[in-house]
Amino acid sequence: MLMRFMTGLMVCVAVLAAASAYGVLQRRRSGRVRVRGRDEGKRLGAVELGEDLGERATLVQFSSAFCAPCRATRRVLGEVAGMVPGVTHVEIDAEKNLDLVRELDILKTPTVLVLDADGRVVRRATGQPRKADVIAAIGEAV
Repeated sequence: MLMRFMTGLMVCVAVLAAASAYGVLQRRRSGRVRVRGRDEGKRLGAVELGEDLGERATLVQFSSAFCAPCRATRRVLGEVAGMVPGVTHVEIDAEKNLDLVRELDILKTPTVLVLDADGRVVRRATGQPRKADVIAAIGEAV
């Protein structure tokens, strides 16, 4: 009986440790702006976005109706677009644009794509990005 209890306890401890490690890893990765190999060569234009591209860069945000971090992301991207000349912020409803979501491999909301002046995807962030990271990504796009 004691052996069964100890085995069960060891399994519980192992599961909790694995879940905690996964949670920490996900939290550290969420919101980081990074280059993704599968974005190479992908371009978006006014037809896909429903709006014109920015003169220097475009911040494309994929959102959904019940996404709490999407509201904060909208605020951050709007502030950045307002302070950097030639940068436009475009928000796309992921639920209404499923073909584009599948084509760009958008797995969760918010997802932010940083496009250069030609509409080429140069950076991607999944989760709520920090303002400083967005500004740095725009610096690379222009």
